[in-house]
Amino acid sequence: MKIIIKISCLLFLGIASINGQTNSISGKVTSNGEVLPFVNVYLKKTKQGTSTNENGFFELKNIPNGTYTIIASSIGFKFKSKKITLIGNQEIVKNFNLKVNDALEEIVISGTLRPVTKSNSPVPVEVYSKTFFRKNPTPSIFESLQNVNGVRPQLNCSVCNTGDIHINGLEGSYTFVLIDGMPIVSGLSTVYGLTGIPQALIERVEIVKGPASTLYGSEAVGGIINVITKKPANAPLLSTDTFVSSWGEVNLDVGLRYNASEKVQGLLGINYFNFQNRIDNNNDNFTDLTLQNRISIFNKINIERKSNKVFTIAGRYVYEDRWGGEMDWEKEFRGGNQIYGESIYTNRWETFGTYELPTSENLSFQFSANGHYQDSFYGETSYDAEQLIGFGQLVYNKQLGKKHDLLLGAAYRYTFYDDNTFATLNENGVDNSPSIIHLPGVFAQDEISLSDRKKILLGVRWDNNSIHGNIFSPRVNYKWNSRDKSNIVRLSVGNGFRVANVFTEDHAALTGARTVEFDGELDPETSWNANVNYVKKINTENSFINIDASAFYTYFNNRILPDYETDPNKIIYANLEGSSVSQGISLNTDVLFTNGLAINAGATLMEVSVTENNVKRTQLLTESFSGVWSISYKFSTNFSIDYTGNLYGPMRLPLLGENDPRDEYSPWFSIQNIQLSKKFNNSWEIYGGVKNLLNFTPAANSINSADNPFDNGVNTELNPERAFDPSYIYASNQGIRAFAGVRFTLF
Repeated sequence: MKIIIKISCLLFLGIASINGQTNSISGKVTSNGEVLPFVNVYLKKTKQGTSTNENGFFELKNIPNGTYTIIASSIGFKFKSKKITLIGNQEIVKNFNLKVNDALEEIVISGTLRPVTKSNSPVPVEVYSKTFFRKNPTPSIFESLQNVNGVRPQLNCSVCNTGDIHINGLEGSYTFVLIDGMPIVSGLSTVYGLTGIPQALIERVEIVKGPASTLYGSEAVGGIINVITKKPANAPLLSTDTFVSSWGEVNLDVGLRYNASEKVQGLLGINYFNFQNRIDNNNDNFTDLTLQNRISIFNKINIERKSNKVFTIAGRYVYEDRWGGEMDWEKEFRGGNQIYGESIYTNRWETFGTYELPTSENLSFQFSANGHYQDSFYGETSYDAEQLIGFGQLVYNKQLGKKHDLLLGAAYRYTFYDDNTFATLNENGVDNSPSIIHLPGVFAQDEISLSDRKKILLGVRWDNNSIHGNIFSPRVNYKWNSRDKSNIVRLSVGNGFRVANVFTEDHAALTGARTVEFDGELDPETSWNANVNYVKKINTENSFINIDASAFYTYFNNRILPDYETDPNKIIYANLEGSSVSQGISLNTDVLFTNGLAINAGATLMEVSVTENNVKRTQLLTESFSGVWSISYKFSTNFSIDYTGNLYGPMRLPLLGENDPRDEYSPWFSIQNIQLSKKFNNSWEIYGGVKNLLNFTPAANSINSADNPFDNGVNTELNPERAFDPSYIYASNQGIRAFAGVRFTLF
């Protein structure tokens, strides 16, 4: 018994001795001689970790004996790891010197007209890579934006499927579309500027929500969408992406890099989309999706110069033949009153480029031009339109000392618009009088570094509209960030200005039984916008988390809105005798786990209201809530699954008076998609899945009186149930469908 007691005591003392062999690790984390606070320091594959204090020091205590890998990581820096073996009661000192990781910082240009890292930009810019859009492949960027928080592709006509982009509840006419930083200035740009761009050539899409009029001109009230294409030098030699759907859609994207000479590199892109399948699942005798035949050719050239200064020229041509209507419509019925169809032929060309002047100063000339020609019939109504726009600006950038980054510019824009509607008749109401607008302007911007962590951006722009006179657009932006850039706060206030051109913006004015009426001369509308943005980055051992929250407020004077409600027989355009407000909050969250799971989710809660004669109403076709998500998981480096979707709250819809049988509000609805992708090597990838998993489509009676498309002898006010009206639309009629595709890349 005594022997057993002695052995037990010895074992207890031995275990106590082993458990007492704990160790500690301490040290200091710096970068280029400066201490780094709040750096994550942890032992890999353990639960032991800490972060450095404000002086860059850290300490890990009570570490059992063993061999470990200690890691120091912080957002914006390359992580470092060291192996350590602890053998008993050791106090180890390990210091780390972290290097800045520029590769993790996305470069953006949309907020300030200068290349700058995203975290350093005083203007909040959202960036969406080509990988993001591949999670839900679509025939155009227009449709791909359905998975961006606060951005909604809105269809404006359930027959012709024409649409625009809504940002924070504001229609497409408030959004500026750019390609490679150059404005594709046009009221039609949110319709055609985002259609037919070969996605094989797209590097990323930058989105700025809120006024950008100071840099981009008067119409950039709601925000900008900047499509950045690949540089020829960085593009693959050949890239192709082809997919088909069970509805019969066929989409082909081709990108080709070539050398025209030793100093001239080019990038050629082709997009072809075809859909010729007549589908009528809701049994209203109208096509659920317009039949389309579209081709787009894009070419970008980069010319190398001895001075290494930039010289790029790009051009794009788009042709589209699109129609929707009664199921038995044929081309021979175009423009007639036998069988109803809406047929649109579109020819559009664009060119843009940048040339840095051969001087010692940073001086560049940027230009863009486009021509848009449209030959359309909406039933019997003909719409022939021509629009020509030329734009050029000279930009000078100068660093003044360490605190001031000055940007000066002078711009000129010429706009010619003509159509066969009364919108371009002269004062006598008989003779045609095309609209010609000259818009010269100057702008100045100073980005002031108050300290390493504080910046203020002051900007002002003056334009002179040849019809409406002087336009003044100021803005102020302020940015603060913590030392490690894990916390960023941005404040902004800006002004916007817009002149409406109804027929380039609202195709609902051309379709249905309603007639269009202008109530007086349309004066320019103005707006003031305020925005607060907060970004939080969190780095843990197993995940990277990014939280982006914003609150926005926009107040409009003289707002120009289509009035569907005063008279069910008309669409009345007039300046609002009152005010309009768009306000709300949005939240984006990106979570990337080291195990291959990635989650991107966002939600926007907003109110867009119109107040007139002391009566406040919700704006038509504006949701109070929207949410988006993208959940991806990589089973291996070559096999992944993507689940994407969106959720929209009810929208108030245009009705034909009190007796209209349709619901005043749309229901809650969600469009969800799933995709599987498999890479076989660096060249081949196949993918496939299902779109609109829940098979959601609008109500079958969305087209009011679909059996009476020519509205023969009907008094809309007395018999709204018999008036033809396709403007009641809030979502696509395209239901569930399977899709499959293949990508090939040759480097």
